[in-house]
Amino acid sequence: MASPPGSQCMETTNSPNENTKHNTNIACICKCAKSMPKKLKSKVVKTAIFAKKIGEDDPRRIIHSVKVGIALTLVSSLYYLRPLYDGFGQAGMWAILTVVLVFEFTVGGTLSKSLNRGCATLLAGALGIGAEYLANLCGDKGEPIVLGLMVFILATAATFTRFFPDVKRRYDYGVLIFIITFTLVAVSGFRVSEILELAHQRLSTILIGGATCILISIFVYPVWAGQDLHNLIAANIGKLAVCLEGFGGEFMSFREDEDEEWITRSDEDKSLQAYKSVLNSKTTEETLANLAWWEPCHGQFRFRHPWGLYLKTGALATECAHHFKIIQKYIYSKPQVKSEFIKKIQEPCRIISTESSQALKQLSSAIRNMTYPLPETEDHIKTSRTAAEDLKIILEKPYPPQQDHFQEIVQLLCVASVLVDVVKSVENISVSVNELSQKAGFRQQKPKADKQQQQLLHRGIVQPVNDSDGSDDSFVVIDVCKLAGGQETLAQALEREKLEMRS
Repeated sequence: MASPPGSQCMETTNSPNENTKHNTNIACICKCAKSMPKKLKSKVVKTAIFAKKIGEDDPRRIIHSVKVGIALTLVSSLYYLRPLYDGFGQAGMWAILTVVLVFEFTVGGTLSKSLNRGCATLLAGALGIGAEYLANLCGDKGEPIVLGLMVFILATAATFTRFFPDVKRRYDYGVLIFIITFTLVAVSGFRVSEILELAHQRLSTILIGGATCILISIFVYPVWAGQDLHNLIAANIGKLAVCLEGFGGEFMSFREDEDEEWITRSDEDKSLQAYKSVLNSKTTEETLANLAWWEPCHGQFRFRHPWGLYLKTGALATECAHHFKIIQKYIYSKPQVKSEFIKKIQEPCRIISTESSQALKQLSSAIRNMTYPLPETEDHIKTSRTAAEDLKIILEKPYPPQQDHFQEIVQLLCVASVLVDVVKSVENISVSVNELSQKAGFRQQKPKADKQQQQLLHRGIVQPVNDSDGSDDSFVVIDVCKLAGGQETLAQALEREKLEMRS
């Protein structure tokens, strides 16, 4: 049969396009195949670099991984060694499963899960055997009804207790294991005759797995949640000090030119962004405090250590960090105001920032070294409190409105007002740290001589006694200046000495 007149033309026309598409697909496949080794190599290198970074950030993670491997190798001997396998049989798998589920990064986490799992398994196993015995008394027809009813009642009651805050915080994992174990024992007992032997093997292997995890976690490079919480609180207070120091050193400066303006740092300045990690650490603090409650005495952390006070101090630090968030919001708008208003609030704000920063640094050091705060800490707080009162007086004075810079002035007023609240927060942190020092049994430390006071001794504050009166010149008279909260500050003492020398 003859083909239509235009069919040959269409075939002739379409065949080159089809060949071109076919060749293009083959070229793409070849190109992808050639680039695949390079992409695979690039991903492997990136993964290796990322893994290296994780290990360098905290080498304890590598040690923890090795510890888990050791624990699994030890409990696997229940299968490898014939005498142990004859004793435990297939129940040895529960020991391996226990290690995988309960071995945590910290000692507190491992103890929490191990004890919860062990106690829950023991209690649920005993109740399961009792339920099976009670169901057998009801005959063949009543046995499944009694078992189902008991499973329903206990599972419902146990699940409801998981909503209790205290149970949720410390025993949630144990309640979950209780529900699983009781249900498995009760259901298995309906079909398995040797229910007592089954419960004994399962409980024994779970205890072996849990004990292995506890021993390795405590005695092989232990990671204490209490120590991590202790260091975290100290570090957070130190970060607040860095933020305040940066604020006092840079934000309260202005240029001496025609257009004097508020100098700010860029958003990338890490010292001024440190408060953000304090805001995000609340959940970590609560988790570490919960795990530290399970840990035994270690180092300087005694039995019944006041972990709750760490949470209190951390909450106060978070409250202080919220003030920095407000300050940053106004500061990064870079207001431009004439120096007439800036000079009024500059010095009190600088003193508040500097003195509060020094107080926070000393409080952070006291927590880190587990010592009482130095007496100088209270002096710094008194100085910042005095500056805050001066700043309040300035803010209460009427100021003539300037329409050109009205918004900027309002922003500066907000910053100054928040700084007054920062002083209160620092005072609260100091009170909490002192309470923690007392209840935790921190040791006393000797106060160090202040460098500024030592410089004053060389500038005329210490003067030899004139021997014109015939007295012995083997002693000197020291003019001691009281710090803030007393009569005069060190700066005022220097100024007074200069005036006396001129006169």
